[in-house]
Amino acid sequence: MKYRLLPLVLINAVFVAWLFWPEDDSFKSYFGLPIGAGEFDRYVEEQMDDKGVPGLSVAIINHGEVVHHATFGYANAEEEVPVGNDTIFEAASISKPMFGFFVMRFVDEGKIDLDRPLHEYYPHPDLESDPRHKAITARMVLSHQSGLPNWRENEKGQTLNIQFDPGTDYLYSGEGYQYLAMVLREIENTDWAGLEAAFQSMVAEPLGMAHTVYVQTPFTRAHKAEPYDSKGEWIDWPEGEWFLKEDGNFFAPSSMHTESLDFARWLKALMNRELLSAQSYRELFKPHSSATVGELELSYTLGFFELGPPFTDLYFHTGNNVGFDSWFAVDLEDDWGFAMFANSDQGEALGESLFFYLLAGPDPELALAVAALSLMTLLLLVARGVRRFGAARRSRVT
Repeated sequence: MKYRLLPLVLINAVFVAWLFWPEDDSFKSYFGLPIGAGEFDRYVEEQMDDKGVPGLSVAIINHGEVVHHATFGYANAEEEVPVGNDTIFEAASISKPMFGFFVMRFVDEGKIDLDRPLHEYYPHPDLESDPRHKAITARMVLSHQSGLPNWRENEKGQTLNIQFDPGTDYLYSGEGYQYLAMVLREIENTDWAGLEAAFQSMVAEPLGMAHTVYVQTPFTRAHKAEPYDSKGEWIDWPEGEWFLKEDGNFFAPSSMHTESLDFARWLKALMNRELLSAQSYRELFKPHSSATVGELELSYTLGFFELGPPFTDLYFHTGNNVGFDSWFAVDLEDDWGFAMFANSDQGEALGESLFFYLLAGPDPELALAVAALSLMTLLLLVARGVRRFGAARRSRVT
């Protein structure tokens, strides 16, 4: 009877060792389980086939370093041009957290105050008739509390109107981000090309991000992937409304162009707390708005979504432009993260699949079973210890 729990302990130890035993080419899931690089690549290809995604670029970070980088499929499906390390994708709304970081560089240099009304820097020409616009601050814009809609094109009459008193509610707004870009342009006394030059000198160049821009360059144009819709059909982008609207402009909410390895350099910089002051990092990642969707508890910081407990250090963002989707997640305490870019309207669904795969690993059911076995073993050992302690205490009393 003395050793009756020993077999259970040994079985549990064997299962745990087997589950966590790394393969030669493996990296770690968010929960620490090994994922073989080949196994991951096969999963990506299966998901791309299932969802009809032509091309993809992905980078995975463990312990603050890129441990796996891979490209899949075609940048141009018609001509069978493969996605390569220098293939450029539209980052879509992933532009927003990068822009928030850029703004905090201005804060550190004393060029802008997060809580000073933006109209004092630059009155928005389309909002001057509404006195409420004088309350809008950079903090409200970055946390989506400006009261501005996502896009004026979606509003009645396609006019820009404030939806509620700024600072009183949450409403995801690309228009707010673009207003803040206009303010930065005014502060720099420049044009959109000049603001791009400021982004390069303040963010991209110090981090070695040679392929990341808000205003396209000859390189990004020459290496950009072609866009595809949810049916896998090529999108006639040169005549597209959004292309014509953004082309040549620094469009803060959605015009960033990049690729996964370049973007991962920025994620690593976040982990290492580079370029910004400690105070700016606290402001950047502090929850400002409740962005909960259904049962999913979310907060919004100054550019990032934050998951609720138990993922309190996990930040992420997704993006979808016409023909391009993107995903990233980063844990600043565990130095874990990934970034994914696709040239497809199905890319966001693929990114969600990759996110959950990279959280739990390829065998989440097995991991849960081993966790349950470990918990049961622990409880039995604790119960036995309590009984032995009680028996020893009674023997001392008698």
